[in-house]
Amino acid sequence: MEEHRSRVGRDGRMSAPLRILMTEAAALQAGTGLAEALAGRAHVVVAEGADADVAFVSRDVTGLSTKHELLPHTRRFHDALRHAPSLRWVHAHSSGADRPVYGELRARGVEVTTSSGANAGVVVQTALAGVLMLARRFPQLLTAQRDKTWAPLVGSGLPRDLAGQTAVIVGWGPIGQGLGALLSALGLRVVSVRSSAGAALAPAVESVRFEDIGRVLPRADWLLLACPLTERTRGLVDAAALALLPPGARLVNVARGEVVDEAALIEALRGGALAGAYLDVFAHEPLPADSPLWSLPNVIVTPHTAGHSDGNEARVAALFLDNLRRWNAGLPLLNRVA
Repeated sequence: MEEHRSRVGRDGRMSAPLRILMTEAAALQAGTGLAEALAGRAHVVVAEGADADVAFVSRDVTGLSTKHELLPHTRRFHDALRHAPSLRWVHAHSSGADRPVYGELRARGVEVTTSSGANAGVVVQTALAGVLMLARRFPQLLTAQRDKTWAPLVGSGLPRDLAGQTAVIVGWGPIGQGLGALLSALGLRVVSVRSSAGAALAPAVESVRFEDIGRVLPRADWLLLACPLTERTRGLVDAAALALLPPGARLVNVARGEVVDEAALIEALRGGALAGAYLDVFAHEPLPADSPLWSLPNVIVTPHTAGHSDGNEARVAALFLDNLRRWNAGLPLLNRVA
């Protein structure tokens, strides 16, 4: 792995270099930003298998791995994290830190930060696309296209206007708030479900805690999930919650698959209790080939790709470098996993 050294610290004296575990591609992306972030402090980018003080888990580490099925290169990097006794801080490219390795590191006192917000705009756009495709019945229209069938919507029941409908958004971070703003602009009434109680924050007109979601579900034409996976949100949308939704309701999940009881979701979609769903995340990833979700006519499936874009790596690197400046200066880190 490429090595970067600076021999003189800020006090002008020789000092032991800060050891940073990251891939060569991530080091290249960071460029001279590493030295600038450390204000001249000596540092070295170390290879897997070497001890490290801090680590940057960039997108190329994860690649096509999921948290359920790791490819060899991802497993090697995770093992390097586990076997670095001096490791004190890890920055993740993702907005969540629910991969098992992060739980193990935190249990031994390693600080973990995320890149929350880096891909929020892209996820918001994707979730909105899911809403619009379902609202305008694109699954039905695309099926007709594949069958070379001329099937105007006027002949199959007209879609409802979005304006005047109610969107319940679970999770009120950058994604939830961004999605709420766009849906509000389209004329929807927005209700937020978030970690703490309190006055609703615009554009939401009402806000409830996760534990009180049942109070607002009977009014939800759209249930949109954009929350982190925690003990409070795991299984939040179960069979009982789905049963509270009104006829014709639809679900969009760009959070984590484990927020939803997947078996109950499939049953609700099959039975017509739920009119449709856009799903980017699943209880197990990759989604097994025998899952009914692949072939249900009222479901759009994407492979956990809602946040992918060509600008994301640069935004994540900037967040890491900002936190590296803070680490070097002894300041609190941003996006800490509590």
